[in-house]
Amino acid sequence: MDKSMIKGVAVGGLAMVVLGASGVTGYRTLTQPTVAEVVAVHEVMQTVRTPQVRCENVQVRHQAPVKDQHRVAGTVIGGVAGGLVGSTIGRGNGNTLATVAGAVAGGYAGNQVQKNLQQQDVTTRTEQRCKTVQVKSQQLAGYDVRYRLNGQEATARTSFKPGATLPVKNGQVQLTPAPDARS
Repeated sequence: MDKSMIKGVAVGGLAMVVLGASGVTGYRTLTQPTVAEVVAVHEVMQTVRTPQVRCENVQVRHQAPVKDQHRVAGTVIGGVAGGLVGSTIGRGNGNTLATVAGAVAGGYAGNQVQKNLQQQDVTTRTEQRCKTVQVKSQQLAGYDVRYRLNGQEATARTSFKPGATLPVKNGQVQLTPAPDARS
């Protein structure tokens, strides 16, 4: 055999190995599944809390402004009335003592009566009271998808609801929506 023939056999053999390897790779690629069969789809819900302001009108009672803080009017009127009542009791010095005692007791009583009346003197007005509350709601979090690929079942979570199949690329299930399915 001459050299050119040996080179030809070597190049031919090398070409056969390359073609054979690419044929096996091409065959594997052609026989690999392009989709996985979807077996079951379950919605996954999550609870979401959203703050909301809630307001309501309430009746609020306030102490009315007091015009006579020292209750002078009640003390004077009570003192005069007590003095008049006291003057009707007794004679002489006893009458004077009863008048003074009646004026003092009447003044104190008039003061207390005016105090009670002032405390009961209230105004009512409507005020708006607001508070923040947490409102719960259910929101779709995704889908748990059970699929079958090459006779084996697996589960994955997707952000989209798949159809009957999921695409497979290079032996891996694609869990993102196809570009045309995103709209």
